[in-house]
Amino acid sequence: MGQKTLTRADLAEAVYATVGLSRTESADLVERVLEHMSDALVKGESVKLSSFGSFHVRSKKERIGRNPKTGEEVPILPRKVLVFKPSNVLKSKINKSMVGTGK
Repeated sequence: MGQKTLTRADLAEAVYATVGLSRTESADLVERVLEHMSDALVKGESVKLSSFGSFHVRSKKERIGRNPKTGEEVPILPRKVLVFKPSNVLKSKINKSMVGTGK
């Protein structure tokens, strides 16, 4: 389980190394992109990144759930959830990376 998590700082560092902006400008650029994406999702819009995937906000209706400890039925309130659908390009990259690893 030694998996690494990609952080905002990692993204900013990648922009710095690739594009050549200053570290401050790179961090600001990453923040603005993420802010723009989240603002669009809050408005109910979809965000599509070509060759990566799409983010959508979906509404879930109220339903009855069950407390696993007590077995008591409890209502689960209606809510909105964020859904990510990877593109076929991303799916194939992931699957190609697994070839030869035995996973």
